Amino acid sequence: MAYNKRPNQFPKKTHVSRGTKKNDNNNVQVKIGDKLLITIKRLGINGEGIGYYKRKITFIPGALPGEVVDVKVTNFTEKFIEAEIRKFKQKSPDRVTPTDSQEVGGVELAHLAYPKQLEFKQDIIRQALEKYKPKGYDSINIKPTIGMDNPTKYRNKAQFPIRQMKDGSISVGMYRRNSHFLVDLPVVSTQHPATLETVRTVRNILQKLAIPIYDEKKETGVIKTLVARVSESTGDVQLTLVTNTPTIPDLSQLITQIHAELPHVVSIHQNFNPGDTSLIWGDKTTHLWGEDYITEMIDGKTFKLSPRAFLQLNPKQTKRLYAEARMALDLHHAEKLIDAYSGVGTIGISLADAAGEIRGMDTVPEAIADANQNVIDNHVTNAKYFVGAAEDLVPQWAAAGWQADALIVDPPRTGLDDNLRQTILAHAPEKFVYISCNESTLARDLVDLVKVYHVDYIQPIDMFPQTARWEGVVKFTKK
Repeated sequence: MAYNKRPNQFPKKTHVSRGTKKNDNNNVQVKIGDKLLITIKRLGINGEGIGYYKRKITFIPGALPGEVVDVKVTNFTEKFIEAEIRKFKQKSPDRVTPTDSQEVGGVELAHLAYPKQLEFKQDIIRQALEKYKPKGYDSINIKPTIGMDNPTKYRNKAQFPIRQMKDGSISVGMYRRNSHFLVDLPVVSTQHPATLETVRTVRNILQKLAIPIYDEKKETGVIKTLVARVSESTGDVQLTLVTNTPTIPDLSQLITQIHAELPHVVSIHQNFNPGDTSLIWGDKTTHLWGEDYITEMIDGKTFKLSPRAFLQLNPKQTKRLYAEARMALDLHHAEKLIDAYSGVGTIGISLADAAGEIRGMDTVPEAIADANQNVIDNHVTNAKYFVGAAEDLVPQWAAAGWQADALIVDPPRTGLDDNLRQTILAHAPEKFVYISCNESTLARDLVDLVKVYHVDYIQPIDMFPQTARWEGVVKFTKK
């Protein structure tokens, strides 16, 4: 699995200028600011309510199926309308009061009762299959979503920008939807308390020491983003300061204060990412103080995590995800397994006791260094990880006589690389499991994969409660 796994895959909607625009298909005309009355039919892939104005699809964030809402048009194109809720004419019985402010992202389904969130995550997979129509899509078994007993406080990583406001205060949190205004967030119900305490306390220390905060307009200042990750198994926290400058003023005093006020922070790093960029991370990460890694335990195996190492954000559901993957693969001890998009090797190493030999790969060298160290630390003797793309390494290994019996892939939201998809079809291991986090790219990939494989089932898992995102296991059987 690559780092930076989850870029937003929702299609961009083209903004059009204010005024009236005629739809070529159904002659629907609206203006920015128009008031409409809409009945919500279903939820879209981002959790927004979907209704129709004179048969023209209308997207309304925060609305639920069955609701009748008075809305104001905020944007439109020839194909759709976007609107915001003015008031409710009829509310859904499934509506609940969210704990968090929904002016920011990450809690877009918090107003929907949790059992209905789980049903929604089945439905969006079904919608994607109906859109892409892989052969036999209408008979694919989509199992009920596996949820959490307590769908809060699960995110083991906070990655929050920090900015100085006009009144001199410093905010740390997330950006308001469709804007670049940073909302200060004292409470985020989905975050592990240790991560939130860390970023809030460091914010206060930075203000007390008057260390300059990054100014986006001037591209000046030092601290841009605070990243805190907690180990579920140890309680240790790793802090990374993403900076605009290569050095941090008063660094020794800063570290002393952090150590005094946050004893659970055992590892501090700096990531240098200068200038105005949409990327959170820069290329250079420097160890400043404490441990090089924090350690997480999954299925009895320990994993060292450097700042940029990818790990699922929900440790409790990760264990369930890996258990489902193990069951779907049904490995035997003589079988050879490929662990593609391996990241730091968490999946492959957790399966090592069930396989004969495991080879994994990732294109990020730091991830592979961590993976091979994790192999050593866990006394695993039948796994090895390589830097490179699966579509390059798999044919090389096959040509050298090493043919895999089983394959597990855990790609980013962009899904399988086109070349890897063709490589899978060409080599077609008997056993194949696909861990997906994006229903659209999964459905797209299935169009090709079902030429060789039968889809036994899709098992969605609620890795991200209160959001529209899911993770899941797809079990294939070779035809």
